[in-house]
This record gives sequence, C-alpha cells and structure tokens, in this order.
Amino acid sequence: MSQQILQAVESAYLKPNVDQFGIGDTVDVHTKIQEGNKERIQIFSGTVIARSGSGSREMFVVRRIVAGEGVERKFPLHSPKIEKIEVKRRSVVRRAKLYFLRERTGKGVRLRERRV
Repeated sequence: MSQQILQAVESAYLKPNVDQFGIGDTVDVHTKIQEGNKERIQIFSGTVIARSGSGSREMFVVRRIVAGEGVERKFPLHSPKIEKIEVKRRSVVRRAKLYFLRERTGKGVRLRERRV
C-alpha cells in the first residue's frame, strides 16, 4: 500500500523522456549552472560507472580524467538541473558497477566499443 502511494507522489516529478544510456557508455551531461542572476549550460563528459536507485531517486555516476586526476560526479537522473544526456559512445561491459576503473590509468581505462 505504501509503495503505491509513494509511486503516485513520485510520478509527478519524473521526467517524461529520459535519455537511454547504460553502464560503460561515454556521455555528455548538460547541466544548468546558476552564476549570479544568469544561467548557463555546463557539459561534464565521461564514462558512466554506476547507476543506483529507482523512481525519482535514481542516480548515476560519471567519471573522467582531468589533468591526470580522476574526477567523479554523481547526478540525479530526474533532476530539473539536467538539461540532457548525450550518448557519445556505447561500450561492452560485463559488470553492473565499474569501480575497478578507479585503479586503472592510461590505456587500461579503455572499454571495448559496442557495435550497432
């Protein structure tokens, strides 16, 4: 009973057309950034290493390398701050979470591309 009530309340906050992407995909996340009274779009591009949660609480983690240092950012999937998620490359993976990429550097981070 409580699950049905929770789903009914959450359904108003879900985005109607969520971009389809999976673990291992290289994505560009277009995020709205507020600077003073102006708003602009900032792009964070990297590899999706994890997805978690469900409904309005669904999150995904994107990892990229900046100046030799690994940077991870966690985004709520249904947030109004996320403008769009653009899939650049799809990869073949055999894991639900790619946390093993944290220890790897250079060519070891590369994933095999999925052919369509």
